[in-house]
Amino acid sequence: MNKLLVNQAFEFLSQYGNEKGHSEDTMMNRQLTVKEEIESTGTYIHTFDEISYGAKLAWRNSTKCIGRLFWETLDVFDARDVESKEEVAQHIHHHIQHATNEGKIRSTITIFPPLKFNEQQKVQIWSHQLIRYAGYLEESGEILGDPASLELTKVAQKLGWQGDRTPYDFLPVIYQWNEGPPSIIPILKEEVLEIKIDHPINKNWGPLNLKWYAVPIIADRVLEIGGLRYPAPFNGWYMETEIAARNFVDSYRYNRLRDVAKQLELDTSSTTTFWRDRALVELQHAVYASFKQAGVQIVDHYTAAQQFQTFREKEDKLQREVKGDWTWLVPPVSPSLTPIFHQGIVNEELSPNFIKQKRPLLLKKISEMTESSRSSGCPFHV
Repeated sequence: MNKLLVNQAFEFLSQYGNEKGHSEDTMMNRQLTVKEEIESTGTYIHTFDEISYGAKLAWRNSTKCIGRLFWETLDVFDARDVESKEEVAQHIHHHIQHATNEGKIRSTITIFPPLKFNEQQKVQIWSHQLIRYAGYLEESGEILGDPASLELTKVAQKLGWQGDRTPYDFLPVIYQWNEGPPSIIPILKEEVLEIKIDHPINKNWGPLNLKWYAVPIIADRVLEIGGLRYPAPFNGWYMETEIAARNFVDSYRYNRLRDVAKQLELDTSSTTTFWRDRALVELQHAVYASFKQAGVQIVDHYTAAQQFQTFREKEDKLQREVKGDWTWLVPPVSPSLTPIFHQGIVNEELSPNFIKQKRPLLLKKISEMTESSRSSGCPFHV
């Protein structure tokens, strides 16, 4: 019998039962049932209520998330019974549609079958997010699109996908079914809500050609509940700095800050003109105002920081210590102007949680073959 799994299951079931107000007898009976399941099958099955609450607890425990005040509002879709690639695709498309909700973003998670010891993994998602822009390496050495997507763009192309070679081509979702060759789920333009980024005051913004999608749906982490691990795409909504200060500005992403500064006619000859700071503030203003103008939910970093404070206060009253990764919780812009900057927090991972999945073995092999230029034959039959 897997004693570790039994202990992990009991720990979660105790927390679940206590927070739900179950009687001692109810909790003990459920634990006994689970123990018998593990003894006979090597694993156990969560009820929908257990997995639904566990997913919400995983959000509540996410040390890098500033938006945990709303953890109880998570919409949970149970996809553990999928039996075909077609059903996987249906769930992916449904998640995007439900979460987008015409701009009134709904926090959503779709839970696929769990990983089982010595059994094939039914669904393994390679894509970082369900919606993600492609990245192309040009012959000149320059990158068109999102540099973070170079690897998966090459994989998608080898699987027969061809983008339009623009800075904003939607990558298909790449995944494995039953540990077989990778498959793709095309993401159609009409199912993705995109926001054109304009400045509410500066009217010379158009040539920058900036836009972004409405919903960040993380797909390459697994949901851990009571010792079981589930592939489970999930989303909240954007904070404006995620797009303006990271996606558009990081040197290993779109790297557009200097372009913004030039469009604003700032002096970029020296960092002491503070052109980077000024351009970044205006870019944030543009992103936030554009989302609001389009009727798409977004939060600014000041409001998000205050919401996190409210979350901590509510948890304190319930005698639950909030854990967190300070380096992720402080916004990347004007951090000292938020209350989080001035407070300490213990960085400790609790269970349930979202954890990083192991890099898919087949993806690793394909990448090694691509890097070594050994491109003859089909890389998906390694």
